[in-house]
Amino acid sequence: MIDLNRNSHAPVIRETTSTISFRDRSDHFLARLGVNRMGHIVEPGIYRLGNPDADSPVFVSANYTLSFDALRSSLAGIDCYILVIDTKGINVWCAAGKGTFGTAEIVYRIRWSGLSDIIKHRNIILPQLSAPGVSAHEVRRLSGFNVEYGPVRARDLPEYLKTHTATPEMRRVRFTFRERLVLTPIELTHIVLPTLIAALILYLLAGPFAAFIAILIAFTGAVLFPVLYPFIPTQDFSTKGLILGAIVTIPFAATIAAGSELLLWERIVAVLTTFLLTASVTAYLALNFTGCTTHTSRTGVKKEIFRYVPLMALMAVTGMLLLIILGITRLMEVI
Repeated sequence: MIDLNRNSHAPVIRETTSTISFRDRSDHFLARLGVNRMGHIVEPGIYRLGNPDADSPVFVSANYTLSFDALRSSLAGIDCYILVIDTKGINVWCAAGKGTFGTAEIVYRIRWSGLSDIIKHRNIILPQLSAPGVSAHEVRRLSGFNVEYGPVRARDLPEYLKTHTATPEMRRVRFTFRERLVLTPIELTHIVLPTLIAALILYLLAGPFAAFIAILIAFTGAVLFPVLYPFIPTQDFSTKGLILGAIVTIPFAATIAAGSELLLWERIVAVLTTFLLTASVTAYLALNFTGCTTHTSRTGVKKEIFRYVPLMALMAVTGMLLLIILGITRLMEVI
């Protein structure tokens, strides 16, 4: 059931520009680092860009600053309105998957903003990536407005507006090297503290070599995985992570196996532990990227979680137990 009876009043029409200021760029930088993650928001409502009139186009945006700024900066020289809906500070693609960029919110904001009194036509342009969360026919039935899906990239909007027809290239979803690399800072920010704690524990249990491996695991999952993602076989993010983790472990496992300071059984346990921990943690970190690309779906993500997370947990727990056993054994040998 769509609830359209929320008690609030539409604000006045706000002004915006297509210029990205230093303050905006600072906000983008902090957002990319994950600093104050839920604080990078724009107030929902109607924004006037340029000098629009009753016949000007209306674009719909998430209230995440990076989404809103990408849209307005691409509309330089175009007189239009931007209807910002409340996606709780989440970008278009993720909000569509979570349901916050959805039918109910769009219909509510159309009514709440008094959009029908501002423009003559009944057409709104949505980002293509919002489509999974929006029922266009329901929006039309409940609000009287037609939904038009623009191109994937906001920068294509000026060309799109000439004919209101998207070319195949405009519809194509890409996940380029740059787009993958820009995701790594926020992932690194999230895992810095857990990585340092793990490295300290491993240092106490097994020495500096083990601590270095912990740092390598974090780097592999947060940086190497998004960089190498298209080149790793298999479709699932989890199995891609398992494969990458195993590959990265090979030279370290070889070093451990060749070590003369350990007994044969200790070397075997150490090698097995390294593979289990590195592969499982890398796979878990890789699974985080399912929310960053359109190469999967909500259903696909759920299947991966139920299929592979128990395996990751088993591998990680087994690896930790073997590590503790090895650490206790080495300690007893010293004593």
